Amino acid sequence: MKAVMTVIGKDNKGIIAKVSSECFSWGGNISDISQSVMKDYFAMIMLVDIAGLTIPFTEFVEKMELLGRENGLEIVTMHEDIFNSMHKI
Repeated sequence: MKAVMTVIGKDNKGIIAKVSSECFSWGGNISDISQSVMKDYFAMIMLVDIAGLTIPFTEFVEKMELLGRENGLEIVTMHEDIFNSMHKI
């Protein structure tokens, strides 16, 4: 099982480290990542393997949102099935 995670906000040192550490602490594993800095803005999208989560997925989503709020970021985590359903024609 996978999730798509987006991270958007003002660029700061350590964003990738904070997000990846939080994912790891709950059993998530980043399988693909793309990030960009445009002027002062940071944007990242990750594919996270959630098969090994140690907490329910909904709680993982909440933990990541909290990390975002604490760091001035917007972190959105969506289950791969929902993401795929939203993008089918």
